[in-house]
Amino acid sequence: MTTAVCIGANQAATVATGFPSYPSFSSYVRARGPVLLRTARSLTANPCDAEDLLQTALAKTYVAWERIEDHRALDGYVRRALVNTRTSQWRKRKVDEFVCDELPEPQGLPEPDPAEEQALHDAMWRAVMKLPDRQRAMVVLRYYEDLSEAQTAEVLGVSIGTVKSAVSRALGKLREDPELSPVR
Repeated sequence: MTTAVCIGANQAATVATGFPSYPSFSSYVRARGPVLLRTARSLTANPCDAEDLLQTALAKTYVAWERIEDHRALDGYVRRALVNTRTSQWRKRKVDEFVCDELPEPQGLPEPDPAEEQALHDAMWRAVMKLPDRQRAMVVLRYYEDLSEAQTAEVLGVSIGTVKSAVSRALGKLREDPELSPVR
């Protein structure tokens, strides 16, 4: 005869992995995970690599959880684990070199002319200044100040739909501006 045994998730995790479960670790990861992920993203070029890097650093932190005396310094501990792990990955990376007769030179895009860029910038501002005040304010807040539609609506005290329609009309006018025709 077998009897059903009910155990909690923490105890089941301990039995399955051989590691104890730390509720404080779980709450720490939930609270500080986004900040730590931003740190990991600053160490790698690829967002997926940043997630893997953070997961590895958190696994190392989990294993050392009982040995960490000052839990107020956890961010520093995890950041150090991130940097050390990334450095180890970088050192292990193998670079293959091949000998060839001719060096392949990448065909880069020509550098834009600063004078042309400034002329385009001036033409854009002249076109924006032709817009009605309300549309101009919305375009500047949305595209030059990089505010969202909701933030723009809040700043101007209008609805989000008003921002969407006014910005749409303003962009239509900018598309039709003859000064900006070389851009198209």
